[in-house]
Amino acid sequence: MKWNSIRTKLIVFMLLATTIPIVATMVVTYYYTAHSLKARVAAEDVNLLYQGGRNLTNLLDDINRTSSNIYNISNLVQGGYEDVQSNSRVYAVLSNISTSVPDIFQIYLYENSSRKATIVSQNTPQRNFNVEPYADVIGEGQKSVWVQPSHMSHTYGLVSLSWRYPSEPVFTVHRKIEKVPSSSIIGYLSIDVKLSALSDIVDQLYEQSREKIYILDDNGYIIYSDEQSKIGNKLEEKWYTQQIAGVNTPSGNFETEGSVFVYHQISGVGANWTLVKQVPVAYLTQTANKTAGINLLLLAVSLIFIILATIIISLRITAPIKRLSSHMNEVQQTGNLNVDVLPAGKDEIGLLTKRFRTMLDTINNFILKEYKLELSSKNNQLRALQAQINPHFLNNTLQIIGTLALELKVPQIYTLISALAKMMHYSMHNGDRFVTLRDELEHVKAYMELQKERFEGRFSFTADIPQELLPLRMPKLILQPIMENYFKHGINRSQEDGLVGLQAFEGEEGYVTIIAYNNGAPIPPEKLALLQHKLAEAAEHPDEEAATDSQTLKTGAPSSIGLVNVLTRLRLVYGQEASLTVHPPEEGGVQIILRIPAVEAAPYDRDGE
Repeated sequence: MKWNSIRTKLIVFMLLATTIPIVATMVVTYYYTAHSLKARVAAEDVNLLYQGGRNLTNLLDDINRTSSNIYNISNLVQGGYEDVQSNSRVYAVLSNISTSVPDIFQIYLYENSSRKATIVSQNTPQRNFNVEPYADVIGEGQKSVWVQPSHMSHTYGLVSLSWRYPSEPVFTVHRKIEKVPSSSIIGYLSIDVKLSALSDIVDQLYEQSREKIYILDDNGYIIYSDEQSKIGNKLEEKWYTQQIAGVNTPSGNFETEGSVFVYHQISGVGANWTLVKQVPVAYLTQTANKTAGINLLLLAVSLIFIILATIIISLRITAPIKRLSSHMNEVQQTGNLNVDVLPAGKDEIGLLTKRFRTMLDTINNFILKEYKLELSSKNNQLRALQAQINPHFLNNTLQIIGTLALELKVPQIYTLISALAKMMHYSMHNGDRFVTLRDELEHVKAYMELQKERFEGRFSFTADIPQELLPLRMPKLILQPIMENYFKHGINRSQEDGLVGLQAFEGEEGYVTIIAYNNGAPIPPEKLALLQHKLAEAAEHPDEEAATDSQTLKTGAPSSIGLVNVLTRLRLVYGQEASLTVHPPEEGGVQIILRIPAVEAAPYDRDGE
């Protein structure tokens, strides 16, 4: 099959139209299911870790409370008494502490005054005299109660004691025994707690065969982990150092390195722990993967039926089209317009075949008409060429008349004809959309010469434009329509001291201001308001104003080349940087202020302007 064949395109299109939505649905369903599973597991694990954190906090609180019983014998610790009754009371309190909370492995007590160290292991007391406190229990910079990360149990440096029990991993709660109400330290109490106290709580929070769990202190040391080799070591994994360490949120979850991590911070007595659970994404998406496998199987079966149905339908639809295509090829190659086109049914393709037969008959009739239309078109072109008037011929004729006026010593006529010739020459160059301010000024002066003759010198014209502004580039035919408003609406024929003027100066940086003023009749308030409204509309929608002017020209109505037209052209060229405003001065007359950028304007072309 060829790709350019409609049959091929139809088969491909129908396959894509059916398979793409199915595949897209499968992909969206898979990712939505996987995301929902992750979100649900994360939410459940957050609640689960919260409950586990509560249990861990209660454990630490219980150990803290039972360790405070040491203050029942604070007088004995401070006094350092060595008698049977005192020793019995000390052993009794330590034994009570060791049995009050399950999984306490041993208790260490050091008395500063007597330099005695006592260890109670499995309810068996042992004591050494004249020894220094074990370095780990002092806890420089630590609070009065603090928790030491997990480590292997030991005899607190008392090598002379007989070690009756094998060492095992523990975490230790240290308490500085203070002389109440002062803060002076009279001794130290350390309680070693077996990690089984943590495992009893933590093992209920995760599935050991697939998930992992950690308890970390605020320095990143592992208090508890399902991997025994990591306990007591500092965790340097990126998912902890970059996502959890230093984070102010008490709980949260995130996904990285192929796992979903859920964490919850625990603030217990003397401990700031973080409970972290790691769940592999592959474990979470098992259900989604099974669903995707079933969907793929269904897709494969569906594709087989779709392909067969698509081929059959495409063949039945495209067979009449191929016959019609062969008829068209015959007409193209042989030029025979009398091809025998057979009917192809009553559907759209049959209707198309019937229309093709009718089209062939119509073409035969149009061929003769085409010759007549072409001959008529040639005649119309000839008449149009004969009706054209060459403006250059008129310009040359005016120059001849001006020369004759000089020969006959009529300089006034020569002046007027020269001014008219300048205006015609200026207007004939339609390709120049941009001119200099000097060119515009010369055009205005020529226009004023003609108006002075028309109004018998009843006004005077003045132009105050600095030389450095004359090279300024601006759109063509901007100033003359502005000056024309005086002669249309403002001149008083009985007035002998009429004044029309132009003034230009550099305004704010990058802009030039041009002011056209006269002392003619002021604009009535209602007409001034209407004019300002039209100027505002032209400033907001220059394209609409330009289209209106173009339509006016096409319908033959008088075109507006007044102030609204001028502002429309300026906005089309300069955009929002150009403005035109009308002000009635207090002394009378009209003042029109034009503001344009003092830079070379971008070229603009509209309907041959």
